[in-house]
Amino acid sequence: MIKKFGITIGGLHQKILSLVLVFILLIIGLFVAAYMYLSSNLSGIVEHSAEEQKQSIAQVSEDTMSSVLGISMTQSARMQAYMADNLFAEAKGNVLAMQEYAEYLYTHREEIPDQTVLPPDPRNDGTPTVQLQHEEGIDPADDPDLGPAANMGQIMLGMYRNSGVLNSCFIATAGGSIVYVDDRAGSYFDEGGNVTNFETRQRPWYTGAAETGGLYFTGIELDSFTNIPGLVCAAPVYENGRLAAVVGADIFLTNIAEYVNQSTRNGGFICLVDENGEILFSPRTEGSFRAVESDQAVSLFNSDNAELADFTRRALSGATELETVTVDGKEYYLCGAPMGTVGWAVISAVEKELSDQPTKAMLAAYDSISAEAVGEYRTGAARARQTLLILTLVVLVLATVGALTVAGRIVRPVECMTRRMGEIDGTDFVFHMEETYKTKDEIEVLAKAFAALSNRTRDYIDQITQITAEKERIGAELALATRIQADMLPNIFPPFPERSEFDIYATMTPAKEVGGDFYDFFLIDDDHLGMVMADVSGKGIPAALFMMMSKILVNNYAMMGGSPAQVLEQTNDQICKNNDEKMFVTVWFGVLEISTGHVTAANAGHEYPILRRADGEFELFKDKHGFVIGGMEGMRYKEYTFQIERGGTLFLYTDGVAEATNADNKMFGLDRMLAALNQNPDASPEELLHTMKQAVDAFAGDAPQFDDLTMLGLKLL
Repeated sequence: MIKKFGITIGGLHQKILSLVLVFILLIIGLFVAAYMYLSSNLSGIVEHSAEEQKQSIAQVSEDTMSSVLGISMTQSARMQAYMADNLFAEAKGNVLAMQEYAEYLYTHREEIPDQTVLPPDPRNDGTPTVQLQHEEGIDPADDPDLGPAANMGQIMLGMYRNSGVLNSCFIATAGGSIVYVDDRAGSYFDEGGNVTNFETRQRPWYTGAAETGGLYFTGIELDSFTNIPGLVCAAPVYENGRLAAVVGADIFLTNIAEYVNQSTRNGGFICLVDENGEILFSPRTEGSFRAVESDQAVSLFNSDNAELADFTRRALSGATELETVTVDGKEYYLCGAPMGTVGWAVISAVEKELSDQPTKAMLAAYDSISAEAVGEYRTGAARARQTLLILTLVVLVLATVGALTVAGRIVRPVECMTRRMGEIDGTDFVFHMEETYKTKDEIEVLAKAFAALSNRTRDYIDQITQITAEKERIGAELALATRIQADMLPNIFPPFPERSEFDIYATMTPAKEVGGDFYDFFLIDDDHLGMVMADVSGKGIPAALFMMMSKILVNNYAMMGGSPAQVLEQTNDQICKNNDEKMFVTVWFGVLEISTGHVTAANAGHEYPILRRADGEFELFKDKHGFVIGGMEGMRYKEYTFQIERGGTLFLYTDGVAEATNADNKMFGLDRMLAALNQNPDASPEELLHTMKQAVDAFAGDAPQFDDLTMLGLKLL
């Protein structure tokens, strides 16, 4: 044995060296084979994982977009339907007020002197004016119904000036005369400068109101003098059972048409459908959603697309959720909401293909990143093979330790990366950069590429999650507003447990998250109880804010010792000072002298109270009505009195009770209200209110609640 360079030739060192060299060559061969296998296997795993991630991203994105669109489109459609329907609801309220005032004038015609109304004067063009026209061959001087109609001029002038939707308001007599208010005096003259005749009793609004005997909306028609499309809301006026006149208001639909035509954005749009399923307004000029002249219109009910016809019917009867419907060969996201006042519906549509664009863009970006990562990996793999050849020679020279170290350094990160990639599934996109991958070569480059792709995917999911959380926050704020509004009203019963002279109970069920109705009751002193029942115009947050202000003002002025009329007058003047939004509220306010049952009250345009004498039945008490609070500054209100006997009951309510509608668009009405109260007339106020709510719910069925339901009952013991 010869010893050279510290190695014994022919001895153990040689054998170990020879064994190591053999193992090194074998390890190098195995390492090369393992490296090639792992590289190939890693490429397959990357492609498979990328495909799974793409499918998962597409599914999550589509579900999230559908959820976001479902919330935003349904809320938007309902808000658009509410805003559009509010225009007709305001006109309806004005016409009903005109009807009530006109019937009062006709039944008291002997007590009220007649006013003089002149024909149109072109010098008044552009100025709201009270004017008179008549049918051909009719002399207004011989019209026996013209006198009370002429006395309607000033209230119609006030309504016209205070309304944002009326284009005219009028009263047409059964004798062929018409008194109206508008600012188009110059439109009523022929070429010779003479005032044109107006055949009022042949107009659809006159015949429709006369035939139905109640509130009547015409279809869309051209105005007789301006040729502007619009519709008319009309109601008959009776004098001792005889049709004496028809009151009404014109509503031009120019603003609605412009709003619908401007609704096209990001592939979405809205259209209006009438009760017959015909498209009234739409920005589309072709296809099933286009709007055409009424004589050429085709009802969607008769469409070959049964899915679209069914959706249209459901949208007219109640608000729908987001649905996918194929129309004209394209898939659309659709949702709808009804306009209860006129029986129309708003349909909101978005092309599904356009809503899928974010998903497609993200998948394209993912493909680009993935392709870039694969390219970098292949480049790195080629370089690694060259490095491997060099390292093989170095390992052979540097012996066993160097070979094992280099081999371990190359194989270990690849195995770790392969294992981590195999652990990634469709819900876990996280690929962390670990110390194992920091090899300062191509493997580290590939690991960084995967980590970057993982972070971008996670950031996108986080953004979608934040959008969803924001929608939930808005919902939570509306719920908080509902609780705040409920806390503003007396809600602890019995409210005065120490008082045994009377029993009182009240409820308010809003139509929206927050409502505009309110009630109140409070002890002014030991022997006087104030009671309030009110209904604010409109719904939602604006009406709730207006309601809170009105409630506080009535309460404060009442506690200062004012009479009911003085309280309403002071409240009206204060609200009119800062009422830029032209909102108003109807109010019934009464003060009960507890010891005697004597009630002093004043009514600002609110519903009639209902009174039950002891051992009797509930009956409507037709009191004196004043103008609504917030309608006109300086209004004066009349007081009246009545007696509540011991054992008698007073029932107060808002119009949401009597005007609750069922699926057939029929109203609950006063007769059903009285019948429900008289089922058990001697019941406690709480039992009476629960009975009334059950009766309304049973009548309405599945029909949506369009107005707040507010009731108050008081019984003297």
